[in-house]
Amino acid sequence: MTPEKFEEDSATLYRFIKTYCDNKHTQSPKLESSLCFECDHVLNYAIQRLKECPHEIKPSCRKCPSPCYEKSMWKKMAQIMMYSGMRLGLTKLRKMLFK
Repeated sequence: MTPEKFEEDSATLYRFIKTYCDNKHTQSPKLESSLCFECDHVLNYAIQRLKECPHEIKPSCRKCPSPCYEKSMWKKMAQIMMYSGMRLGLTKLRKMLFK
């Protein structure tokens, strides 16, 4: 994976996790990263796994032949991606419609 692709994927992970955290963990204390402790842990875990991905061209985790996430973290990340994907997609659609 190129450094540019790694940066892009890391930024995408942060956007998804931040959207989830901002909407679901409104009462949790935030760290300097503006994420709660739980979401910061998930982000660090995901970035570490991304760094260690053995594939030159990274497949989506759902289609990966050799998954590297622990089952519990995979479920948590799937939950975050489903929730945030809808919100980020709707935000993009709203921006297109209401320029």
